[in-house]
Amino acid sequence: MSAVAVEHARQQWEEGHRRLQSYSVDPALNLQLHSEVSAVVDELNRRVGQTFTLAELTQAYNEADRWIYDLLGAARHLTIIQDSAFHLYARRAIDYAP
Repeated sequence: MSAVAVEHARQQWEEGHRRLQSYSVDPALNLQLHSEVSAVVDELNRRVGQTFTLAELTQAYNEADRWIYDLLGAARHLTIIQDSAFHLYARRAIDYAP
C-alpha cells in the first residue's frame, strides 16, 4: 500500500468524521449515527485486530464494501458512518501520527 493511498484514505476518514460531528445539532440522529459508528468500530476490531498499521487499515477500508452493507444495511449516512469509524479506529494503529 502506497503512502499516497494511505494519506488519501486518512483524508476521507477525517472528512467523514467532521461531517458526522455536524449532525450533533440533531440529538436523535446523532445518537443513531454514533451507535452505527460504534458497530463498525466493533467489526473493525474483529476483522483487523488490535495490532495493525495504517496501510493494513487502508486495505480493510478498500474491502469494506464487502461487509458494511451486511452490518448496516442501507443506512442513510453510510459513507459518513464508515469514514468516521475508520477515522476513530486509525488512532489505534501502531504507526498513527496526528
